[in-house]
Amino acid sequence: MLVLLPPSEGKAAAGRGAPLKAEALSLPGLAPARERVLDALVELCLGDGERARTVLGLSGGQSAEVAKNAELRTAGARPAGELYTGVLYDALDLGSLDTAAKRRATRSLLVFSGLWGAVRINDRIPPYRCAMGVKLPGLGALGAFWRPVTAGVLPAVADRGLVLDLRSSAYAAAWRPAGEVAGRTATVRVLHAQVVDGVERRSVVSHFNKATKGRIVRSLLAAGADPKGPAELVTALRDLGYVVEAQPPARSGAPWALDVVVTEIH
Repeated sequence: MLVLLPPSEGKAAAGRGAPLKAEALSLPGLAPARERVLDALVELCLGDGERARTVLGLSGGQSAEVAKNAELRTAGARPAGELYTGVLYDALDLGSLDTAAKRRATRSLLVFSGLWGAVRINDRIPPYRCAMGVKLPGLGALGAFWRPVTAGVLPAVADRGLVLDLRSSAYAAAWRPAGEVAGRTATVRVLHAQVVDGVERRSVVSHFNKATKGRIVRSLLAAGADPKGPAELVTALRDLGYVVEAQPPARSGAPWALDVVVTEIH
């Protein structure tokens, strides 16, 4: 099982250990592209601060984010699984998993990033600010930049198992599983169901959507679940207590769409 995750804007402070060793990151096929993005981002942030904030979509009060980017090659790094601290990662709570579940997480989880393309949770990286929607000078929109690169690397990483895609649309733009891989890919939408005046109404709630996705991944890892395809994933999630509605694709070579329906927001 390969689980595709978005990053989070929230990140821990720089680590106290060694700085980034880009050549040691997993998925070495992404290395040349990583160097190009890293060079472009550092150069941007070493220059005019106002221009860098504009390109990165930051406010005037976020100058510290520009300074962090300027020091990416020397800042202390930490495992990606510790670096990301947003809602999804809080719910996933990797640090509290048992040893076996942590090993499964290391094998299964892949975090997409505007800067790194994709990393595993044990890859050591420094804190940064560079969303997938950013248009870096000389490279353009990062989603489009990464797409042909990941297309040549990630199908082999997906191997022959399930691909569980929990990314937001911006990060999904960096790699769209195609062909046979798409046929064993499942996307998940979280719906909040409420009964109003006797009628059930459903809505997507962003914060809760992220938290539920984190809990789903945690449940699968903790249970040692290893579904081989979307249909088996539906069964595994239902066995774990989730209410799942499955929409098999209308044509071969397209991903499954799963709705996880919840009645409580927390």
